[in-house]
Amino acid sequence: MGSGTYFPGTTNYPQQLQHHLYAALPPHRELSQPNQRTARDFFIPENLRQILARKSEASRMTIPNSTLPPAIAHFHSLVPLVNNNKKTSYRVNEATSEHAIRNIQQNWKRVRNGSVVSVHLAFTNSGFGDSSLIFVTDFHPLAETLAQKHFASSQRYTNRYSTSHVPEETMWSYIVQIANALKSIHSAGLAARVIDATKVLLTDEGRIRLNACGILDVVQADAHQALADIQRLDLHLFGKLVLALGTNNGGQHNQTEASQSFSKSYSPRIRQVTSWLLECISPRPNDSIDNFLLQISSEVASTLDGTLHQNDALMSNLGTELENGRVARLNIKMSMVLERPEYKDDPHWAAHGSRECLRLFRDYVFHQVDAQGRPSTDLGHIIGCLNRLDAGSEEKIMLTTRDEETVIVVSYKEIKAALDGAFLDLYRRATR
Repeated sequence: MGSGTYFPGTTNYPQQLQHHLYAALPPHRELSQPNQRTARDFFIPENLRQILARKSEASRMTIPNSTLPPAIAHFHSLVPLVNNNKKTSYRVNEATSEHAIRNIQQNWKRVRNGSVVSVHLAFTNSGFGDSSLIFVTDFHPLAETLAQKHFASSQRYTNRYSTSHVPEETMWSYIVQIANALKSIHSAGLAARVIDATKVLLTDEGRIRLNACGILDVVQADAHQALADIQRLDLHLFGKLVLALGTNNGGQHNQTEASQSFSKSYSPRIRQVTSWLLECISPRPNDSIDNFLLQISSEVASTLDGTLHQNDALMSNLGTELENGRVARLNIKMSMVLERPEYKDDPHWAAHGSRECLRLFRDYVFHQVDAQGRPSTDLGHIIGCLNRLDAGSEEKIMLTTRDEETVIVVSYKEIKAALDGAFLDLYRRATR
């Protein structure tokens, strides 16, 4: 189906990267020798790289020839995200920050919680041809709602209870994260008021955030309700969300039948806390998010432990990229210094002395050949040489000209001094 079907009036969408066509990495060898290391030993795992690449792509997507307004207030580059019942979200740019435009109330700027989509600004604008109430929140690329994640396969049977359901471990993670969000919201003297599978975003694997909070504070500003009542309603809606996820049914359902279906799939422990949440529809003493958190304290600890393990894994993956920033900076320096065409006739910049040494070093690092004269693609050799250069090692290497008439023995420390001096000379010429 063409893109114009979704967003009429827009054409010439940029070609998307075909991530599945990327060259696959070879199988990982657990007992490899240092000279047998593969490319995956030096970089983050391929699946994590693809996730980050897709998010980066989504963050930078634009729509040429769009019929949308070129700018709304000081926001520009609007890209539609979702359009349900004429309620539209957009990804927009503001200087170097990215946000998603939605309606919001200023009070929500005070809520800063990892399980709530942060709010930044609220204003009215006529850029869409009407008097629009707009609010600005964080943009999470490639996020999907819990309804899209868990109810998509059962939309044809919205009144049936599916045998497939959210695993209990995942459900506890969702419960703890939503409870964390409500704790922050209620402590700020506010209420979420909109807790629904279509309004909870799954921004990463197992990572959810409450979205669209504060909408009803704007559109129902005249409805005066006691804060305790609407906070208690949050808990009831929380229970209904858990019940809907547990029965894989996002439509209207009979609570008694849904509870029976829920009981067949989950432990008594999770059924108990869900029942407690559902009963919050009627006033009871101690109906508060603080009391609920006390009830699930052991699950909070388990979720925290899982989060710590996940953080350890991410830090380990980050460690594989530690040297790559340094390698990139060295490559940039060498590329800027070597063989500059504007200085080819300048005797002070010609390929002799330190610059000739740098040119030979580049050949030594990137243009190696084997005994049969075939190009060498040993990534370990390249990264090892550049790391020694960055460290200024005293280790000496032998550099040979392409005609094999001249041989130079030089240390990495001397090459680094030559590179820094050449780059400094180039910088001075650029700033005269």
